[in-house]
Amino acid sequence: MKTDTNKPLAFRRYPSTTALQCFETAARHLSFTNAAQEMHMTQSAISKQVAQLEEMLNLSLFYRTPHRISLTPAGKSYYLEVLEILKHIEVATTNLMSHSSNTELLKIVSHPTFCARWLIPALSGFSQEYPLINLDIKELAGPFFSEDQNVDIVFLYGDGMWSNMESIKLFDEYCVAVCQPQYLRDKTLSTECLNDYVLLQISSRLSAWYEYFKQQDISVDGTFVGPRFETFHACISAALLGYGIALVPLRLVEPELQSGALVMAWDYAAKGRGSYYVTYPVSSGQSHKVKAVLEWITAYLAISDEREKALGLVL
Repeated sequence: MKTDTNKPLAFRRYPSTTALQCFETAARHLSFTNAAQEMHMTQSAISKQVAQLEEMLNLSLFYRTPHRISLTPAGKSYYLEVLEILKHIEVATTNLMSHSSNTELLKIVSHPTFCARWLIPALSGFSQEYPLINLDIKELAGPFFSEDQNVDIVFLYGDGMWSNMESIKLFDEYCVAVCQPQYLRDKTLSTECLNDYVLLQISSRLSAWYEYFKQQDISVDGTFVGPRFETFHACISAALLGYGIALVPLRLVEPELQSGALVMAWDYAAKGRGSYYVTYPVSSGQSHKVKAVLEWITAYLAISDEREKALGLVL
């Protein structure tokens, strides 16, 4: 007789959260005694919960000896899964308890550097203006977006074409070469003497310096071998500490240029291959919370553009 392994467990066959908590605590401590102390239960109650869980699963989760317990291979695998399940329950419960019944949660995803240097300043004051919309901002590096992600707003860099997503262009990318003012002392600032400088690299854009000089019709030889960094944020931090010259998006380094903490090594801004966009699922276009953020970002951009014109930073 064949057994349908894809058939879901009957409701009564799901383990209780108490059993999962007892197992997770015992697995973490590798001790029923310590688990009992943390759970404020008796050792026998912990042991019984774990034994009933093993009986339901029809496999052993622990090796037991008179003086210690250890996880079986199945127990190790199950522990990692149970740990994630309990974390999800904790987060969901905390989120629900921390928000009143008439509030909405707005889930935003952004690259870490863009989030820290542009998005967070852009959203300053939003929560005061919209107290019933709670922001949940997640930072993820790399190609992170997929259609099945549970998000409301995503800030992306690219061509603006993402499946089942509406995209609104924020601004083009222009990259500038910046460094600490003192870094230029006693140096002849010329593209003919590139070996005299340390050109900081971004791991995901190893050809960026070549493109920067190519757009200026400057022929360069050799390979740029400066320190590599994973994010623009790290690269900017390195430039501030005098590591060398960083090639970074102008919008992400405006505060340092305005304050004089960084200066432009060469008076040129290279246009990037892509632009920055705010995107959202087509199905969410009429959502009140999504509309509120889009209107807020649009207003911020208008103010930001006027400020940049006054400072002479608009290209």
